[in-house]
Amino acid sequence: MYEEILLPVDDTTGNAEALHHAGEIAHYLDSEIRLLHVADTEQHSVTLTEEGVVDGLVRQGERIVNDAGETLETLNVTYSTDVVQGSPAETIVEYAAEYDYDLIVMPTHGRQGLSRYLLGSVTEKVVRLSNVPVLTARMQEDDTFAFPYERILLPTDGSEGATRAARHGIDLAATVEATVHAVSAVETAALGPDVRSGVTQGAFDQGAQDAVADVATMADKRGVAVETHVQSGTADEEILTAIDLHDCDAVVMGTTGRRGVDRILLGSVAEKTVRTASVPVVTVRDEA
Repeated sequence: MYEEILLPVDDTTGNAEALHHAGEIAHYLDSEIRLLHVADTEQHSVTLTEEGVVDGLVRQGERIVNDAGETLETLNVTYSTDVVQGSPAETIVEYAAEYDYDLIVMPTHGRQGLSRYLLGSVTEKVVRLSNVPVLTARMQEDDTFAFPYERILLPTDGSEGATRAARHGIDLAATVEATVHAVSAVETAALGPDVRSGVTQGAFDQGAQDAVADVATMADKRGVAVETHVQSGTADEEILTAIDLHDCDAVVMGTTGRRGVDRILLGSVAEKTVRTASVPVVTVRDEA
């Protein structure tokens, strides 16, 4: 499924679990990993320096990708390396599109502390902008991730974006023989009293039931085991609850949801999930 995987690395990636996790995915799926370092030559401090500083950034990048490659070698994974210059988030997105990668893997921070390059704005920009699915893994000191996944959570609000992501999640589940858990959150409280006065709770419940039923139908057609869940509460909180409640190994979700008063998932929900989920999150952007 993921034949070509792009893994951006920086000087905090080291032996981070996300690097091992990407290696496990590649080993299981017989994929190839491209280790990419973006030398951030658009920093203001760099633009005012001599060319030798830029060369130093590139040499540092070469050391970083070579060190990461040594880790992948221990996992018997085929890989290649590249060091390019530019603005990290935009360069990663453009690189993945230009070379037709199937997946981008990005840790949200390394074991040695917070990383400006792989934390916050850069990772979230990649999640928002990339037309290639992005697997993010929040790194904590004791985190370990299992692959192949046994249980995959698919949040849905029935929107086109959520449905596209669910289809991707079902493809992944079929590949690794996992069970999918389709979950939809009913959060009428977020709509305000004026809206709620004209809409019954039952209508929102039915919309959520229809959303998970559609996912179940897609899963059944692929021969993938599926369980459906409708929960009441804030979408991002209910996603985290479902991860723990159903012991899910990963989440696959869209980056955009419904527009209008019946929305359940929003783009911000995906970003909150990326920042806070204790398991890998694969985000799938809706087609423009």
